Amino acid sequence: TMALETQTMPQLELEAVIGFNGHVCAGLTVHPDREHLIYPLGCSVILKRIKDDKQEFLHGHTNNVSCVSVSKSGSYIASGQVTFMGFKAEVIIWDYAQRTIYAQLQLHKAKVEALAFSPNEKYLVSLGGQDDGSIVVWNIETKQAICGSLALAHSAGNCLTVQYSNTNDNVFVSAGSETLRVWELDVPNRKIRPTECQTGKLRRIVKCVQVREDDTFIFCGTTSGDILKINLKTGLLSDFGPVKDKFSMGVNVLRILKCGYLLVGSGSGTLTLCSGINFKTLKKVQLEKGVTSIAIRGEGQQFYVGTEAAQIYRFGYDDFKAELIYTSHNSAVKDVAICFGTSELFATCSGEDIRLWHIDKPKELLRITVPNMTCNSLDIMFDGHSIISAWNDGNIRVFAPESGRLMIIMPNAHRMGVTAIAGTRDCKRIVSGGGEGQVRIWEVEPNGHRLLETMKEHKATITCIKIKSDSKNCVTASADGACIIWDIVRFVSLQMVIANTMFRTVCYHPEEYQVITSGTDRKVVYWDVFDGTVIRELEGSQSGAINGMHISQDGRHFVTGGDDKLVKVWDYMEGVVTHVGIAHSGSITSIKVCSNNRTLLSTSADGAILRWRFPHPSSP
Repeated sequence: TMALETQTMPQLELEAVIGFNGHVCAGLTVHPDREHLIYPLGCSVILKRIKDDKQEFLHGHTNNVSCVSVSKSGSYIASGQVTFMGFKAEVIIWDYAQRTIYAQLQLHKAKVEALAFSPNEKYLVSLGGQDDGSIVVWNIETKQAICGSLALAHSAGNCLTVQYSNTNDNVFVSAGSETLRVWELDVPNRKIRPTECQTGKLRRIVKCVQVREDDTFIFCGTTSGDILKINLKTGLLSDFGPVKDKFSMGVNVLRILKCGYLLVGSGSGTLTLCSGINFKTLKKVQLEKGVTSIAIRGEGQQFYVGTEAAQIYRFGYDDFKAELIYTSHNSAVKDVAICFGTSELFATCSGEDIRLWHIDKPKELLRITVPNMTCNSLDIMFDGHSIISAWNDGNIRVFAPESGRLMIIMPNAHRMGVTAIAGTRDCKRIVSGGGEGQVRIWEVEPNGHRLLETMKEHKATITCIKIKSDSKNCVTASADGACIIWDIVRFVSLQMVIANTMFRTVCYHPEEYQVITSGTDRKVVYWDVFDGTVIRELEGSQSGAINGMHISQDGRHFVTGGDDKLVKVWDYMEGVVTHVGIAHSGSITSIKVCSNNRTLLSTSADGAILRWRFPHPSSP
């Protein structure tokens, strides 16, 4: 139903994405044209032009992209995905020049683990994940499978990677847990025949494989932190090392440079240049979190490195210095707040981080980190002078947006963590909600703060707080199925609405005589502020809760996002969807329309921040 509902609907235009999945091994590559970085994020493959950061998106997968490979000439990109147990996991071959789907290949179950193109682009080899365990060779011209085989002769261990020969379309290598095989493809008989490589007494789990350009040796990176060098012709172990200083937390990724040196990325975040003969370290740099991708540009004078912290670094071979060129969140984004009036800056929170971004050139301007804590919600005060934030340790923290300096800390604000927060328009008060269901009003003074009142009517976590423009009333939504409108001058409840749902979000219409709510029952409900009656009820989503909602400043439209991963733009008066945005691969966690009505921001559980063109700009 979702597919039918969304295909006919006008689509939102995606302008930019902040996000990079640093957990996909070797997911980041440089296209042979040397002009584009290619990497996965959620269901999409992103092509990012190096000179000006312009992004293009390859949409076609129905679930997270798990591996990406680019053919030698760059004519094709192949990407594989994960899916649910028992379902087919698709491989898509993309025509790079046209930016279109060339072929959709379906044989593997549950997950595609790895992909490799043959050197003359005749064949593609695909490896299924551990629930599938098969290797398939595809003919690219006919788009058909030639043959397949189980990756392992017996069920011990599992296969993790495949790599093609550089000179022969009929030879490729597979490796994994205590397995290392050289395969020969026999096209006339439609068979692949493996030869086991002999590693003597060494028992290793191989994570990554690189074949030397002249096809003499195979280099294998292991989880034990050493590298095996195997003769490709004989399948015999030629050398291994380093014997003493092994790579901490294993070798995640390897690249062989033209000069014969190796670039090695480790699980502990070191990038090392080492000799291909005795594996001696020549140069070494420490990066944040495990290295998962090394992408060489051209002859190797420049290369890019991706890490589990969802960051991309650029290196020059000569100076071997890391330049951080791209950052993004590597866990679920909980909330987004936009600086009122300017629409140039916005803030997001995810895990222990609050980050401030520039909206036009989605670039991280500031990062505030509170180690080992989680930020649940944030707001930028109306005057733009402070960021207020709600944390799981029960504290409210107020930061300066220019420097990130901690200005105020309100300890023990809520017993079961602070879960929602909002600031009044006069910037004198903060309203907070907690995991225990209490709503508290705080006065912010030049040299401190004081608690004015605690209001206890909700029975469960407060999920959303919105304050009226006159700073005299507010509305709170809770997982207990109630929304309450409060007088925050006299500290009394004025109105309560109850529904059979866990409310996730609530908004005042700009004229402030109605609020709209949504939550786990997938309904969008308009309520009258004064008497609490239901004015209208809409079916907000076909599947899953609605987690985020926001109304445009002119009150004509509102936007929703939730577990169905769709961004929807609604006409407020008509109560119908006017546009749909399809690009998120995780549940949408929060959504905001900028005050100039030109831009829409949505964030998701996979760490992505998406910027869309809002389809209904305000009339001047």
